[in-house]
Amino acid sequence: MQRYRGVNFYEVSPHIYAVGDNSYRSMRTERKDQCILISGESGAGKTEASKKILQYYAVTCPASEQVQTVKDRLLQSNPVLEAFGNAKTLRNDNSSRFGKYMDIQFDFKGAPVGGHIINYLLEKSRVVHQNHGERNFHIFYQLIEGGEEDLLRGLGLERNPQQYQYLVKGNCPKVSSINDRTDWKTVRKALTVIGFDEDEVEELLNIIASVLHLGNVQYGGEDGVACITSDTQIKYLARLMSPLNLEQASSARDALSKAVYGRTFTWLVNKINASLTYTDDSCKHYSVIGLLDIYGFEVFQHNSFEQFCINYCNEKLQQLFIELTLKSEQEEYEAEGITWEPVQYFNNKIICDLVEEKFKGIISILDEECLRPGDASDLTFLEKLEDTVGGHPHFVTHKLADTKTRKVMSREEFRLLHYAGEVNYNVNGFLDKNNDLLFRNLKEVMCMSENKILNQCFNREELSDKKRPETAATQFKASLAKLMEILMSKEPSYVRCMKPNDSKQAGRFDEVLIRHQVKYLGLMENLRVRRAGFAYRRRYELFLQRYKSLCPDTWANWQGKAFDGVATLVKHLGYKPEEYKLGRSKIFIRFPKTLFATEEGLETRKHGLATKLQAGWRGYRQKSKYQKLRSSAVAVQAWWRGILARRRARRRRQAADTIRRFVKGFIHRHRERCPENEYFLDYVRYSFLMNLRRNLPKNVLDKSWPTPPAALSEASELLRKLCMQNMVWSYCKKINSEWKHQMEQKMVASELFKDKKDNYPQSVSKLFVNTRLNGEDINPKVVQALGSEKMKYAVPVTKYDRKGYKARPRQLLLTANSAVIVEEAKLKQRIEYATLRGVSVSSLSDGLFVLHVPGGDNKQKGDVVLQSDHVIETLTKIAICSDKINNININQGSITFTSGQGKEGTIDFTPGSELLVAKAKNGHLSVTAPRLNSR
Repeated sequence: MQRYRGVNFYEVSPHIYAVGDNSYRSMRTERKDQCILISGESGAGKTEASKKILQYYAVTCPASEQVQTVKDRLLQSNPVLEAFGNAKTLRNDNSSRFGKYMDIQFDFKGAPVGGHIINYLLEKSRVVHQNHGERNFHIFYQLIEGGEEDLLRGLGLERNPQQYQYLVKGNCPKVSSINDRTDWKTVRKALTVIGFDEDEVEELLNIIASVLHLGNVQYGGEDGVACITSDTQIKYLARLMSPLNLEQASSARDALSKAVYGRTFTWLVNKINASLTYTDDSCKHYSVIGLLDIYGFEVFQHNSFEQFCINYCNEKLQQLFIELTLKSEQEEYEAEGITWEPVQYFNNKIICDLVEEKFKGIISILDEECLRPGDASDLTFLEKLEDTVGGHPHFVTHKLADTKTRKVMSREEFRLLHYAGEVNYNVNGFLDKNNDLLFRNLKEVMCMSENKILNQCFNREELSDKKRPETAATQFKASLAKLMEILMSKEPSYVRCMKPNDSKQAGRFDEVLIRHQVKYLGLMENLRVRRAGFAYRRRYELFLQRYKSLCPDTWANWQGKAFDGVATLVKHLGYKPEEYKLGRSKIFIRFPKTLFATEEGLETRKHGLATKLQAGWRGYRQKSKYQKLRSSAVAVQAWWRGILARRRARRRRQAADTIRRFVKGFIHRHRERCPENEYFLDYVRYSFLMNLRRNLPKNVLDKSWPTPPAALSEASELLRKLCMQNMVWSYCKKINSEWKHQMEQKMVASELFKDKKDNYPQSVSKLFVNTRLNGEDINPKVVQALGSEKMKYAVPVTKYDRKGYKARPRQLLLTANSAVIVEEAKLKQRIEYATLRGVSVSSLSDGLFVLHVPGGDNKQKGDVVLQSDHVIETLTKIAICSDKINNININQGSITFTSGQGKEGTIDFTPGSELLVAKAKNGHLSVTAPRLNSR
């Protein structure tokens, strides 16, 4: 399939796929409906050829989920129609006993989206009678062989076709080439795919089983009146059929069986059509490819009304083939002024007229005999044929034949010399089959059936119609005429199926049989016309419209006559004189290769044109988009500029009003509040409050506050106090007990030393610690000596002797009651807080201080001179522990202290560049300390 897909018809070897692909591409490129006519003798392979074409389209056409469903239904319609409409004949094990024309509908993408089937003349007589070696329709055998046991039990059937009268007349219940059990599974699956629900399948099978049961109705006769002898049949049949004689009762039974089966088959085709209907309302236009698979020419030992209709159909198709190929093509060459030597051929129109001519044809005579009053019979019909068309060269009867012919003809037969050969038709049953009537009471019974399918097949409107229905032959003739109209409206392609042998054997080629088919099909004449003629012809307008893009002079629009445009075009393409001819209204191209080269050039050109069109369209679209955006942007900008301008004007007016009111208020600012100054006063107040909001103090130490206007002095002071209280309250909420203790110590230090001692500011940012000595720094003996006294603070200090002022390292320990001076493991001096007279310290940045003790205390040796690196912290701790905050003295210049035995010493403090502690020449202790802050 891939080999033939999209390839030019003559580039590959002949194949059924090539025909299908060529029709498909013609439909897509030329936008014209196509049809493929498949013809040939019975058993030549027409049905198989149509299935191959369907399979090709199913595989190669574009697909979607919806399209795949349609594809599946198109393919699965074949096994269903074959089961109900095909049967084994002497010439073919799968012979179509009905005609089928299928339209495949394609959307604009080339995907199959729907279909429609028209059926022609089902051979209903096969339901009740088969020739020896033939079978009834496949569905009966498939149901019996493949049906499940429960299904057969429910239908009242046995798994033995020999039990049913309608299946034994051909004496051929089984065929080696047919597997009824497998085919049954295929049919059941196909019914599901097509869309039959379980109820419909059940009712359909009920009808098939009822036909078999109806065939088993047996009759006996008494006094010329028939009666039912079989016990298993329904009672009302006896009442309905008892007034008939034996022959009439059997005919009525068979007529009912044929009517039920025939109408059910029509319902089945309509059901399939409903499932294939193209339901997309968004696209009502679609292209069509028609497939004609109709019964082939048949010649049996006994030929009846069905063979007459089938062969008449083949005559019409042959006539159509001649009209569209041999006759019309040669007439076209002559009409177009193309030099042409006519090819002789046999025109079978004379045979078609013999059958269908109004008032004189065989069908008209047959209808006349069926409708005329009196005793009309098959023999009177034959006699009338002899009287009316007896002189026709293609008509012979026993009475009109020569002696030699009479030996092989029965008196009840007439012979037609068809295009495909001679066929003898036995007239017995012609009138009954043509009338195709069913007793009214049988129709009434069918209308009362609970089976929905039968109700649809037999409707009551039919009973109320008083007009006599058309005969079968007339209906078939009319349907063939409509079929010819359908085929004539489409571009045809042909598939001629050749039967290689009559014995249904593979690999056997019967040359005599093939030669006969080639001859009567007129293939040699057609070949001569094709070889001498032209492979392609088109009207100038269509040819120019399709290929004008290949020539700069004709692209994009040719302004002159179409003939001149085509002449210019083929000259540009380089056509040689022997490759084409210009007629009066058409161009004729002789060789396919010339057309292929032109098509290839068109395909190449299409890509360039498509690119150019895409570029043009994209440019136009972008330009349109830009212009639209630009106009929108201009509109938005204009609108926005208007808004901005109005805003600016409004702001200017407001600003002018504000300035005017502000100036007027400033002039009257000292007056009481009045309309002239209220805006100014409010603005001043507002400005102050906004400034205050932006510049509030950050913490409790920040004393900054904006200067208020006179009118807000009192309010400003209240706000300042509230702000400070709030900050203090917020700050206090955040501190813990440890921090509170730290702050208390810092407050004492501030009270003692702020603005009094130089190194105080440096101590503010440093936290006071609980002790400056760890547990390992204090000798355990000292701790033992202290006993139960809890140590509150410890700090390393330097002690200066009272005599000589020699510096000695010591530790100062503060307890709850006393200050203890420790030398390593000894308690050198204990000063009770109660006896502590005061503490002196200089105002400089040194760390010396003097603990004053009472002079008359024998336990004390005099005042103690100490130096600490953390003098602010140490003195604050001493003041708190001794509760002598007011006894901390800050001296300037010098400090006098007692050194024991009533003697006094002096410490002189002088500012300097660095800290020096030494004994001066005057005997004083001289301390030089740098000034860190100016007070």
